[in-house]
Amino acid sequence: MIEIVTVSALTAFLAAVGNGAAGEVGKQVLLSTGVLVRRTLGRETPLPATEEGWEALARQMHPRLGEDGRGSGEWALLLRSLPDAAVALRPAAGLPPATRDFTDREAVLRQLKREATRAADGRPRVALLHGPPGIGTSAVALHWGAAQIARYPDGQFYVDLSDAAGDHGPEPATVLLRLLRQMGVEPERIPPTEAGREQLYRRLTAGRRALMVIDHASSVAQVRNLIPATPEVFLLVVASGPPFALEAERIAVPPLSERDGLRMLRKVAGAERVARAKPRMPALLDTCAGNAFALKAAAMRLLVEEPPFADPPDEPAGHHPVHTMTRDACRRLGPEVARLCRLTALGGWPAIDARLASDAAAVAEEEAARMLATAADAQLVESVGDGRHRFRPEVRRHLADAAGPEHGIPECFAAVSRVLDGLLNRALHAAHAALPQSWRTEPAPAQGTAYGDEAEGMAALLAEAGNLVRAVAVADEYQHIDTALRLARALWPLQLKAGHWDEVLPALRIAARCADEHQPRSRMAGALHFQLGHCLGEMGRWEEADHAVRAAVACERAAGHLRGEASSVEFLGLLCLNQWRYEAAYERFVEAEGVYRRIAPGQEGARDLPRALALIGRHQGRALRGLGQLVESRLRLEAARDFFAERGEAYNQARTLTDLAETLHDAGEHSEALLRIAEAERLLRPERATPHLGYLSRLRLRCEAAGQAE
Repeated sequence: MIEIVTVSALTAFLAAVGNGAAGEVGKQVLLSTGVLVRRTLGRETPLPATEEGWEALARQMHPRLGEDGRGSGEWALLLRSLPDAAVALRPAAGLPPATRDFTDREAVLRQLKREATRAADGRPRVALLHGPPGIGTSAVALHWGAAQIARYPDGQFYVDLSDAAGDHGPEPATVLLRLLRQMGVEPERIPPTEAGREQLYRRLTAGRRALMVIDHASSVAQVRNLIPATPEVFLLVVASGPPFALEAERIAVPPLSERDGLRMLRKVAGAERVARAKPRMPALLDTCAGNAFALKAAAMRLLVEEPPFADPPDEPAGHHPVHTMTRDACRRLGPEVARLCRLTALGGWPAIDARLASDAAAVAEEEAARMLATAADAQLVESVGDGRHRFRPEVRRHLADAAGPEHGIPECFAAVSRVLDGLLNRALHAAHAALPQSWRTEPAPAQGTAYGDEAEGMAALLAEAGNLVRAVAVADEYQHIDTALRLARALWPLQLKAGHWDEVLPALRIAARCADEHQPRSRMAGALHFQLGHCLGEMGRWEEADHAVRAAVACERAAGHLRGEASSVEFLGLLCLNQWRYEAAYERFVEAEGVYRRIAPGQEGARDLPRALALIGRHQGRALRGLGQLVESRLRLEAARDFFAERGEAYNQARTLTDLAETLHDAGEHSEALLRIAEAERLLRPERATPHLGYLSRLRLRCEAAGQAE
């Protein structure tokens, strides 16, 4: 019996494959789908780039499936093989804890409840909380959410955008990525494209009752894709500053009244301490101007019996209470702690630890740790765990603005330079430890502390990723060009092994531009364009990726770097392969092989040449499969398999066996294909390669069904 494949099902599958080709398994599904598309239509059809393109392709293929029973059955099996079909919403840890000293806001809470409980009548439930920095917008969101757990049994999910590197926050695709991680989606199942992530988000939230809180959003673009399509999902967006043009219920968080300000002071410091400070209360309340953050800082000083604003500042009309609190805290803590905070604030670092602060202030690490603890007690920084701190955005901006007038431009420049040097040293050590055999990472420097093994190196890079990405932009701004380029190269393990493409992309764009301006047509420029192209390719931005990698080829060729040129041409072939351009892919792989073979004994890359040629042979076999040249494909793949078997590279051997099984399946040799699948499974089980094993089990079902049909 022929299974009917509808146009809508085919369209949905093709779009999901195109938008969701994450990781090796996603690419394997993408390649197999492209091969089947070519076989169905009898011609090469490049990967569509839009939803309309996917539908048009489905409509072209559908009549052919009605005429071809075997083809229809193959497509029916493939439609059931998407690896992310089993992804389910898993409630995360929920919202961060609400503050104990929350005061008033009854009117704001009523507005939130009204939006959350109103009749849906076709309108999404979205609220935008806004107010000036420090007024308490985040506290309102967390306090309200803490009381709504029963209302949202499918989970409460929280993403804080304030820790992103830079002043503008992450791109929309990155916000979706972070939210999907909070929703329990495993990294290898998160689509690389923004469209794919939005589709997965909507599928996971369909018919659910959940609360989404996006804190410290700075633009409508960051949250527009999150507007729910299901009536019982509530999107709560928090903006520290003026509202932006989001279609939402806008809810302003006003300053606390004097009465509520006093209530908050009593909650934190106790009624007795507030009473003892009664003569100062009018000036204190006027200075805090109903700002919850300033009031909390003042109350913490009362708690330790220190008079807040002991010397009331002569503030101009319309002063900002957060700025007043920051200036007063700096005066109270003394010149050394104030200096450390101002100089550390200069870089806009997402996270601060004692090492970074010690570099900024040129003090001992132990002394920097003590000063940071003192600053945390005074509310100038807040702890984020593991000995790391961060500035509130408005506090950081004010401290950084004050650094130049207080300490002079030369000292500020020197402080940033020291931090950049420290981050570069740690990044080079960590990158070398994470990828000790890679020619794309620098040797570890002689100075500094080495990391013990690959896992320790990767952990260090992951922990420092936000600062390293930020450091590339800061190094560019301060004209430390060599530092910017080397920092960006040290990000390679993060994109290759950890899949942090979204996180490193801004830094790679800056570094590639810097290389073109200051070291054009050099090996460094080629390496950075390659990293940028790799990142864009993994994110499915094909046209941008192709442009970047072609620039890498040109730079490596001009520099006479054969290994870099061959690797870049090889990656151009992979980009073509992933876009179903099999003829162009095969041509690039043949070209890359020719460049590799020009590497003479004793030249750079000669020792790794046999392995590089085996990988190129595998890629050629995959492209030949796409072209329908199955005999030639099998020969290339068998040669690559034998090489990896001899070298004991179990994972690469298993990947090649998977390709070989697909080729044999296409050729109708289903029994032979099943033998290769079994061999690949045996090699992968010790590797715990769960996604790949899942793909092999689905490929087994396709082979068995095809064998039975014949």
